[in-house]
Amino acid sequence: MTREGSEATPEDSAPPDAPAVDRPDLPLGDSDPTGRARRSTPARSPLTRSAAAAVAATSRPLPRGLTPEQAADRLGGTGSVSGGGAFARVTVDIPVDRWAGAVRAARDDLGFDYFDWLSGVDEMDDGFRVVVHLWSTADRAGLLLRTVTGREAPAVPSIVDIYPGAAWPERETHEMFGVDFPGHPGELSPLLLPPEFEGHPLRKEFVLASRVAKAWPGAKEPGEHGDTPGTRRAPMRPPGVPAPGDWGPDADLG
Repeated sequence: MTREGSEATPEDSAPPDAPAVDRPDLPLGDSDPTGRARRSTPARSPLTRSAAAAVAATSRPLPRGLTPEQAADRLGGTGSVSGGGAFARVTVDIPVDRWAGAVRAARDDLGFDYFDWLSGVDEMDDGFRVVVHLWSTADRAGLLLRTVTGREAPAVPSIVDIYPGAAWPERETHEMFGVDFPGHPGELSPLLLPPEFEGHPLRKEFVLASRVAKAWPGAKEPGEHGDTPGTRRAPMRPPGVPAPGDWGPDADLG
């Protein structure tokens, strides 16, 4: 039996339980008016999106297949891999006297053509660590370079002539940690703090004066709200806050 005014087609003459006919001319998943012809949808991967992302993260290659050992050999340092899981980076620790040469080699020989950021870390008795993160726009991969300078008169060669974008981060690191950058063009003038500010606020021995002069507003200990039962702990001073008798308006100067 055919539809009125039309010729019989294979779909019309097929029994109701006949398998659907694949029609590549139809949109994916759609059927024709008979309901029997359908363009089949390609089979999906058995991996879920999260599983596929996990596989991709664990199998992500290092830049140009570069291993930490190869990077260390090329740059003259000690290689490792940073933390961060899927965002881990090849990391090379460089002696401070080889710093500028290693950064230049990372750009010219290894292809890390983009400067991302530079900062410092106060390592207490070990001095100050300066860290730079570089990026390869071709390989879409990062590289961490680190060096350590002594606590007395800390200095790390400037890399502004290699990456001009390092100018402001070097000024900020000098301002916050007191690390000098010989070869930096111009003066390492204050970037974030007023010129009259004294000291380097990200050094761990820097006195948090505001906490000595005025206690932190609000509750800090269990039971201070009055609605929570509990025994108060002995007050603890955070790092950088001296005892009231050692510094500040209540200091014992005798």
